[in-house]
Amino acid sequence: MAGRFLQADNTLSRLNGPQREAVKHGGGPLLIVAGAGTGKTTTLAHRVARLIATGTDPARVLLLTFTRRAAAEMLRRVDGIIGEMADGSGASSEFDEDDEAFNVSGDPDRRLSVSRKVWGGTFHAVATRLLRRYGKSIGLSTDFTILDRGDSEDLMGVIRGDLGFGEEKKRRSSESHRSDETRFPLKGTCLSIYSRAVNTQQSLQMVLQNDFPWCIEHEDPLKQLFSAYVDRKEEASLLDYDDLLLFWRALLRDDQSGPAIRDRFDCVLVDEYQDTNVVQADILRGLSPDGEGLTVVGDDAQSIYSFRAAEVRNILDFPEQYPGTTIVKLEQNYRSSQPILDATNAVIAAAKRRHRKDLWSDRAQGEPPQMVLCTDEDEQTEFLVGQILSLRERGTPLRKQAVLFRASHHSMSLEVELGRRNIPFHKYGGLKFVETAHVKDLLAFLRLAENPRDIVSGMRVLTLLPGVGQVKARQLLLSLGDHQGDFSHWRDASPPKSAADDWPLFVALMRGLADPRAKKGSLGDQLHRVRRFYAPLLKAKYDNARERERDLEQLEVIASRFKDRMQFIAEMTLDPPSSTHDLASDPLLDEDHLVLSTIHSAKGLEWNAVYVIHATDGNIPSDLATGSTEQTEEERRLLYVALTRAKDHLYVTIPQRYYFHGWGKSDRHSYAQPSRFLTADARQQFEIRPAFAMERHDEPHVPASAQHVREGIKSMWR
Repeated sequence: MAGRFLQADNTLSRLNGPQREAVKHGGGPLLIVAGAGTGKTTTLAHRVARLIATGTDPARVLLLTFTRRAAAEMLRRVDGIIGEMADGSGASSEFDEDDEAFNVSGDPDRRLSVSRKVWGGTFHAVATRLLRRYGKSIGLSTDFTILDRGDSEDLMGVIRGDLGFGEEKKRRSSESHRSDETRFPLKGTCLSIYSRAVNTQQSLQMVLQNDFPWCIEHEDPLKQLFSAYVDRKEEASLLDYDDLLLFWRALLRDDQSGPAIRDRFDCVLVDEYQDTNVVQADILRGLSPDGEGLTVVGDDAQSIYSFRAAEVRNILDFPEQYPGTTIVKLEQNYRSSQPILDATNAVIAAAKRRHRKDLWSDRAQGEPPQMVLCTDEDEQTEFLVGQILSLRERGTPLRKQAVLFRASHHSMSLEVELGRRNIPFHKYGGLKFVETAHVKDLLAFLRLAENPRDIVSGMRVLTLLPGVGQVKARQLLLSLGDHQGDFSHWRDASPPKSAADDWPLFVALMRGLADPRAKKGSLGDQLHRVRRFYAPLLKAKYDNARERERDLEQLEVIASRFKDRMQFIAEMTLDPPSSTHDLASDPLLDEDHLVLSTIHSAKGLEWNAVYVIHATDGNIPSDLATGSTEQTEEERRLLYVALTRAKDHLYVTIPQRYYFHGWGKSDRHSYAQPSRFLTADARQQFEIRPAFAMERHDEPHVPASAQHVREGIKSMWR
């Protein structure tokens, strides 16, 4: 038996002391407080690898992350570390699936497949797997379809219309002619209210009071809307993102499925724990009530997603929730120079509550961070462009420089100037690839074939056809439901005249996709059939049809890599790629480009040079996010996240004057104050300078007299 286990300590020699302590920790609850750039991914990957190498069955390890890519990268590193451990072990036994004996040495191909047995993925992806397997124990149909955010909004909008809330409010307003009448919240706002209540586990009244005060008067109709939304999802076997977590929590509370799920895992490891919400914390308590085998990694100073219901108290209160917790702090930073770290440490030191840590680096020398005072936004833009190009000339490519800002509109002036000077840039924070209309259209065909009760996908697909409107689409879907989702029934339907040619082809397509044999066939072939039917509809509905068609061609290639349709749909919904390049097999060499990004989108990334712009009160912190101490503290953490993205060069720009209508249209302006988070202690760590030094010219002294003035004027006409 002893020969099955691998002594892995030699592989840990490259880790620093706290990292080794975390990796070698035993089975009790472990909190790894990992500061920015301190190697948390390396530490977590080594811990997973060591657990496996010292006898833990990888199939009994659960690794939870917040993106599919993070999970894949983590497991890739685990395989590499296990390979190193095995190469140095001299052991020879292999993994035996019959008796679950495990050793990481032997055949390299087998060794590198170890991580495939680990339950690794996002909270929502793991929830989907468990609900498919155990959902029946709580009365949940396991053939559910998952709604993404856009689909959920659409369904909310359908129900909102069915209940007549928007129309009723407009009619009342017209009759009363009262100026204080308000419209019922739009579908996106309704979904945001619903989701916040669900994820924070707060009452609707409290959510409205704290986060949506302009909607308080609609509390009762919102309750009616949300109740109908829940019922409609049940009728159509649909789950939204929030449902996945809620039903997973219910599984863990069930007398039958709860013990079975807990018994599946010996170790549970969670990355980015500061970004978890109340429901996710409940799930972890359900998985490991006493914290045995539980490891969480995170940084309270980087908790910036409260608008997604993330709860910073989860990581702050972890030691109290799990008595006997071991806390390991990672403070050695491998990203930034010490002068930059001195500034970031000073900014976060003023936080009201935190796990205290001070980042340090072996890179003691470096350019001091600069606080740049600009006359106005135009001068800020001029400084940025000049400095960006200067660093490029000195060897820092554009793609290794990033301009970060609190709100998307803060970069508008800069974008105009970059365009004028033909400086390429990419801006992050927009629509993901599968949120674009043409991709959602294509996926809707597959979703409807997978679940004929999916009213959202059904409405989307049917209204693509010429002449088919909302009313006709609803009638067709109700009829389909009455015939148990048999698309053959639609052959006898009477389509509008304008869709007469398309209708038989459409019905044949849906019958073919719904055929049980199709589910086992090539997914690439299925998508190709859909794409051929959809092509003329795409050209009629959208501009830039050829570019959109290329997207769909790439999606077809991507689909061919998945085992089945249900897995593909779930993957595209739960963790959609930002572009087809995210899933492309071959890397592309893109043109060098500057990065523009909101701070929220920049979390987890790093650049050689970082420019944090509009660092003034009202922008950082946003004047809309200072209504409470909690909100203000999160804004402080947001600035901290921005500053810690920089490796070598950090510039914080502060326009001192803002024009109300733009320079040239009006000279009305207001004066700005530096961000309150740039305290006196923090400012001491910056080199404070104007954007442009005043130019001085040594000119000969000219006597100041009326005669000289007259002579000067007369000389103009000679």
